[in-house]
Amino acid sequence: MTELPFTSIHRHGLVRVGAARPRVTIADPAANADSIIALAQEAHARGADLVVFPELCVSAYAIDDLHLQQALLDLSEAAIARIVDASNDLRSVLLVGAPLRRNGRLYNCAIAIHAGTILGVVPKTFLPNYREFYEKRWFASGHDQCRATITVAGREAPFGVDLLFAAGNYADFCFHAEICEDLWSPTPPSTAGALAGATVLCNLSASNITIAKADERSLLCASQSNRCAAAYVYAAAGAGESTTDVAWDGQSVIFELGEEMAASKRFCRDPGVIYADVDVRRLALDRMRTGTHNDAASFAGQPETRFRRIQFNLDLQDGDTGLIRKLRRFPFVPNRPERLAQDCYEAFNIQVDGLVRRMEATKAKHLVIGISGGLDSTHALIVAAKACDLMGLPRSTILGYTMPGFATSEGTKANAWKLMQAMAVGAEEIDIRPAAQQMLADMRHPFAKGEKVYDITFENVQAGLRTDYLFRLANQHGGFVVGTGDLSELALGWATYGVGDHMSHYAVNTGVPKTLMQYLIRWTVESKQFDAETAEVLTAILDQEISPELVPADENGEMQSTEDKVGPYALNDFFLYYTLRQGQAPSKIAFLAWHAWRDRNLGNWPGAFPEKNKAEYDLPVIRHWLENFVHRFFVLSQFKRSAIPNGPKVLAGGSLSPRGDWRAPSDGTASAWMSDLATIPRS
Repeated sequence: MTELPFTSIHRHGLVRVGAARPRVTIADPAANADSIIALAQEAHARGADLVVFPELCVSAYAIDDLHLQQALLDLSEAAIARIVDASNDLRSVLLVGAPLRRNGRLYNCAIAIHAGTILGVVPKTFLPNYREFYEKRWFASGHDQCRATITVAGREAPFGVDLLFAAGNYADFCFHAEICEDLWSPTPPSTAGALAGATVLCNLSASNITIAKADERSLLCASQSNRCAAAYVYAAAGAGESTTDVAWDGQSVIFELGEEMAASKRFCRDPGVIYADVDVRRLALDRMRTGTHNDAASFAGQPETRFRRIQFNLDLQDGDTGLIRKLRRFPFVPNRPERLAQDCYEAFNIQVDGLVRRMEATKAKHLVIGISGGLDSTHALIVAAKACDLMGLPRSTILGYTMPGFATSEGTKANAWKLMQAMAVGAEEIDIRPAAQQMLADMRHPFAKGEKVYDITFENVQAGLRTDYLFRLANQHGGFVVGTGDLSELALGWATYGVGDHMSHYAVNTGVPKTLMQYLIRWTVESKQFDAETAEVLTAILDQEISPELVPADENGEMQSTEDKVGPYALNDFFLYYTLRQGQAPSKIAFLAWHAWRDRNLGNWPGAFPEKNKAEYDLPVIRHWLENFVHRFFVLSQFKRSAIPNGPKVLAGGSLSPRGDWRAPSDGTASAWMSDLATIPRS
C-alpha cells in the first residue's frame, strides 16, 4: 500500500473501528433508524471503517413479548431498508442488531451493511435463559444455520454463523460478528472466527448492568482479544432501553491483544461513538510469530474451510485523518502509575532471582562489579545488594571497583564512592591510567606522545583494561563478574566487543532497556528499598547525563554524550520495541513515532523525568535516528549479540539473547529495511 501517502492510516495496516451508543426508543424502529443513521453519518465523517451497534438496537432489546408482534417485525425490516439506503453515501461498514424472521423462526441478528447492500446476516448462537434472561421464549439459536440465505426487506443476503467479512482490497482486515451471550459461553463463536482469519471480532450486546459487571465485560473482551490475537469491539445497550426490571449503562470498549484502546463513558444519556485505530497488520504478524494460533486452527479442523468469506471494498483513506490510538512514548514502560509500580517490582525481582540462582549454582564467594557512577553499573549494584540480602549474605560479598580513566569526571567518581559506601559493599579504586598509558605507548599510539587523539583505540584501551582487571579480580577472590550492559546498548551495538558492557560471567541488565532502567532505579527510591543515604545517591545518579566518559571534555567543558552519538534512548527504545516485539517495518515505526513524539504536550507519562516526557521530535529527526538505529541493529551489532553471556529475560517485549528470543545471522544486511525506510518523507 505504498501508493497511499505516508500520513494515511491505511498505508500502515491500521483500521478505524467504532462502537456506537445510540439512544433507542422502545419498540419504535423508525425512531431507532434515525438514531442509527445519525451516528453512522458521524462515523463516516470521522473516517471510520467499521461501526458496531448494540444488540437489537433497531427494535430495542428490552421489549419482551413485543418481539413476536407482526407490526413491530414489519417496521423493523422497513427501518433496516432505510439504513441500507442511507449507507449508500457512507464509507463505513455498519453492524446493526435487529430481530429477523426466517422459515417460521425469529432470530436475534447482526446485520452487516455497506454501500447500499446487506453483506450478510449473523444469528446469535447462545441464547441466555437464566435469571433475568429468557431469550428462548422469543428467539431460535442460529448454531445450526450455515450456507443459508435470508430475505430482508426484499433483499436476499447470506445468512448463518459461518460468515466472515473481508476487505478484498486491504490485506488483514477481516471481521467476525457475535452477539452478547456468545462471549460469555465457554466456546465463543469468535474463537472459530479468529482461527479462520478474522482479525477484528465484534460483539453487539444488550448486557444489562449490575454491580461489578462492567469489570467482567472488560475482562472477557480483553481475554478474548488476547487469546485470539485480535481486536475486540464491544457495543452495549444504554439509554432508552426499558428499566422495568433491569438497568443499562451503555458500556462500549475496544481492545487489541488484551490492551484497552478505547472505552465509553458509562450511564451517559447522549448518543455517541468511541473510536480506535486497530492495527490489523500487527495482529497478522503476531499470529505468524505465535505458532500456537495456527496449531489451534489445525486442531480445530481448520475452521477456515467452514466459513464463507463475504468480500467488500474498503474506501482507502488518501489523506491525513490523524491517529486515534493509544501510543506509549515509552512502550517498555507501563503508562498507568499503579501498573508501573507492579512492573518495576516484578522486573527488579526477576533480576534479583536470576542472580541468586547463579550465585547458588556457582557457589561463588564474591560478586565483582565495576562501579562507574552511571546508570547501568548502579542498577547492577542494587540488584546484587538485594540478592545478598535475600540470601542472608553480608553486602561485603560484593566487591565494587571504581576505575577512573582519562575522562572520568569528579562527579561520577564521587557518586560511585558514595554509592558503594552507602550500601556497605567492598569498595576499592584502581587507577587504570598508568596501565592505559603503557599500553598506548607499546602500540605507538599518538596519545602516548602527547597528541590529543581520542579515537576508538584510545577509548577501547580504557574499556578493555577495566574488564581485564575485573575478570582477574574475580579469579583472585573466588567470585564472578556481574555484567552491567543493558538491552538498549545491545540493540545499538553500543558495547565494546569482549569488554564490560558486553562480556561478564552473568549479565543481570541484558533484559532491561535504558528507559525502563531509569524508572526501576526511581522505583527503588520511592518504594524505600534502601535507606535514605542510598536513595539520595541514586537520585543524584539519575540526574546525570548519560556518558561513557572515555574521551576528555572539550574546550567548553562538555562531556562526551552517548545520546549525541547514538540518538535519544527514548526514540531508540521506541524503535526497538516495534522492531523486536512486533516486527514492524521502518516506515510504520516512523509513522507511529511521529504521532507519539511530534507534540510535546503528549508527554503525560508517569515518572520523574518530565524533561524527557515533554520532548518533541519532528519527522526528519525521527527518520534520521531511525536510519541510524536500523543500520546499527541489523548490520553492526548482531555479532556482539551472538556472543553475549547469560542473563534473565525481563520483558514480554522480548530479549536479544541468541539462545532465547532473537536469532539472526551475524553477517546479515539491512537492505530490506533501508529500502522501506527510503519511503519515509524527509520533511
